[in-house]
Amino acid sequence: MDYLCRQKTFQQTLGAERLNGFVVTHPANLRYLCGYTGSNGLLLFLRERRVFFTDGRYTEQARDEVGGARVVIARGPLLEAAGTLVGAVKAAIGFEGDHTTVATAADMRKLVGKKISWKPTSGLIMGQRMIKDAEEMKIIREAVSMGAAVYEHALRSIRAGVRESEVAGELEFAARRAGADGMAFDTIVAAGKRSALPHGRASSQPIPRRGFVVVDSGVVLHGYCSDMTRTVHVGRASREERRWYDAVLEAQLAGIAAVKPGTTAGAVDHAARQVLRRHKLDRFFTHSTGHGVGLEIHEPPRLGKTQEETLQPGMVITIEPGVYLPDKGGIRIEDMVLVTKTGCQVLTPVSKVLMEI
Repeated sequence: MDYLCRQKTFQQTLGAERLNGFVVTHPANLRYLCGYTGSNGLLLFLRERRVFFTDGRYTEQARDEVGGARVVIARGPLLEAAGTLVGAVKAAIGFEGDHTTVATAADMRKLVGKKISWKPTSGLIMGQRMIKDAEEMKIIREAVSMGAAVYEHALRSIRAGVRESEVAGELEFAARRAGADGMAFDTIVAAGKRSALPHGRASSQPIPRRGFVVVDSGVVLHGYCSDMTRTVHVGRASREERRWYDAVLEAQLAGIAAVKPGTTAGAVDHAARQVLRRHKLDRFFTHSTGHGVGLEIHEPPRLGKTQEETLQPGMVITIEPGVYLPDKGGIRIEDMVLVTKTGCQVLTPVSKVLMEI
């Protein structure tokens, strides 16, 4: 990864915001800007300097991972170490207002004199992270392929009487065996009536003799996440259940068809939602149509009703409408999608034809 290039781009953002410096502590932002993956780090932008602070536990790790910044091993709190540099200049220093506690912000103001003006910001780094570069896309594609392969493996374990947690365990073991860093989130396996729970994490409940099974999973590979959902049916699906499934698939395809540069996130949500409205199922669609994916499983843009973020080439998003009918079951279908210069590309390589097991 070209961390120096990313830092220079962010430096330009700071100039446009009239900030002389910036303090970065959020783990995903640290990884994005300098490559550090440890649990305690601080990256300080100060005019043209970039200094990374960590403690003695991460001396070798920081020297191996951090790019584009001078590494300082602090003997005390990282904020205090950074404060010695910040306090020597008269400047406006930004910080991640959306990731900084009130207590930490108060500590920052106590560290230096009144000549420093602290400015809380929101989304400055995320605005840069939303557009994936070629190296990021290579890893994301690999993560998506791995996520699809381990799902196909776990699919073989879905049958009546098997516990949901067993299916999740098969999937997660396969991911580790394939080389994943870990799982992007707690694997969802929700069967029968539990499939009506949008976030029905795998439980000890056995899969019933018939009904929908929703499997939502993602892997982490070299720091980047994948995310996909498929819904299968144990036993023969009824005509009504097929109607529900077909409506969700139609909504998902409509959402994908709406993805192109210049379209708002809200317009994509609307495209999917109006299909379910036509099928009189929209009141059972209780979440947004999708979200960004990258170093974190949920990133901007969020594809919800009121979201006005404009889609741009290089964004990676999910399209995942669903319907959840209490005491009956639920269906969700989710793909990861890349926004291209002319439209979009579906990254997830798994069939969406309803499978009866």
